Amino acid sequence: MTSAPGLRRTRFVCISDTHNQTPKLPKGDVLIHAGDLTNQGSISELRKTVTWLEKADFEAKIVVAGNHDVTLDEPFYHQHGASFHNQLPQDSGACIQLLKSSATITYLQHEARTIQLTDPAGPCTRFNVFGSPYSPECGLWGFQYNRRDGHRVWDAIPLDTDVLITHAPPQFNCDTNSKGLADGCGALREALMRIRPSLHVCGHRHEGRGSERIRWKIDVPMAAVMEERTDIWTDPGTGNNKQSLVDLSVRGGSPIDNDLDHTSTVVSNSVSFTPATVHQTASSQPDVMPPAFHRESVCRPFQPPSAARPAAIATDQTPGDEQLISRLGGRRAAALCGRLGRRETCIVNAAVMAKSYYGNSGPKRFNKPIVVDLDLPAWPVEAQVAPAPRV
Repeated sequence: MTSAPGLRRTRFVCISDTHNQTPKLPKGDVLIHAGDLTNQGSISELRKTVTWLEKADFEAKIVVAGNHDVTLDEPFYHQHGASFHNQLPQDSGACIQLLKSSATITYLQHEARTIQLTDPAGPCTRFNVFGSPYSPECGLWGFQYNRRDGHRVWDAIPLDTDVLITHAPPQFNCDTNSKGLADGCGALREALMRIRPSLHVCGHRHEGRGSERIRWKIDVPMAAVMEERTDIWTDPGTGNNKQSLVDLSVRGGSPIDNDLDHTSTVVSNSVSFTPATVHQTASSQPDVMPPAFHRESVCRPFQPPSAARPAAIATDQTPGDEQLISRLGGRRAAALCGRLGRRETCIVNAAVMAKSYYGNSGPKRFNKPIVVDLDLPAWPVEAQVAPAPRV
C-alpha cells in the first residue's frame, strides 16, 4: 500500500528532555527536539548538545527550548540567573546565538515556519510547523506562564499548522507527572482542538512519554468534551531492539484522518503576555480527569476509525457544513470553516529521560526516540526541478 496521490511518507524522529544526553538517533527525514536540551542552560551544556544535533544526519532539524534551558529565556535569566550560575554567570545572548546561528537547526521561539524538504533523495514534502518553549508555571524555571494566561499564549498558533511542537503537553494527553496525575495545560488542549494538526510533539512530563491519537468531535463543536475517541499507542520497541514507531501513514494501514487543509491564517502568530510569578496560584488547573473523559473507551494499539468508533455520539444526524458553521460564532467558526477534514491529531510525548528530574536518586533510565511516519503533501513537481543555467 502506498501513500495517497500527492502525499509522500515522511519520517520524523522525535525527542525531548534529553537533559545533556546525546542518544543514538534512528534514521529519518526530520528531527524534532521538544525542549529541555540541558539541565540548566550553561554555554558548555548547550555547546555539547548543539554539536550533537548538528552532526545528526537529517534534512531538517527543528528545536524548541524547555523550562530547564534557562539561559535561552533572556528576560528570565537577567532577573534570576544568579540562582543558577552565581559562581560563573552565563551570557544569555551568546547561548541563544548558538542555536540561532546554526546552519542546520531551525530554532523556533514561539513562532511558525514552513519547512520544505528539497533533497531529491528524500520525500520532497512540505509542512507548516509552530514551535514554542512555554509551559505552565512550576518552580523557578524559564519560559513559564501563569495558567490563567494560557489562552493568550496559545492563541498565537496559526490555524494552518500541520506539526505543532510545544515543550508542555496538553491537559489529559501524555501529561502524567511523577505523582501519576494529569499535569498538562488546559488552554493548550483547547488550542489543539481548534488547530487540529496531524502531529503534536511535546515532552516536559517524563512519565507521560508515549503517544495518543485523538479523533475530534467536530460535528458537535459545542460539546464540553472535545474528543470523540482517544487511542493509546502500544510501544513496539519496549524490551527489544525494535524502533518505537508510530505509523500514521497509508503504508502502515491506519493513516491519520487529517487532510491538512491550509486555510489562510486567521490569528496572529505573535503574542505578548505577562510572565508568570514563581509561586503557585489558585487559578492552576486541577490535576483530576473530568468525569466525561473515559480512558476505558480507548483502543490498543491504534486502529482504523471504523474499528474504534463508539456506537453513538451526541447528535442523531451529522449536520452539513453550513448548518454547523451557522450556529457558531467567532473563533470556533473560523476554526471549522473549510477545515472539517482535520479530524484526527496524534500527540507524541517524546521524553528521553524516563523519570522526573526531581527526587530520583537511583540510576537514570532513558527512553528510545519515538519515530513517526506521516504522509505529507509533496510540493509542486515543476518547482522541484530547477532549469539548467544558461552558459
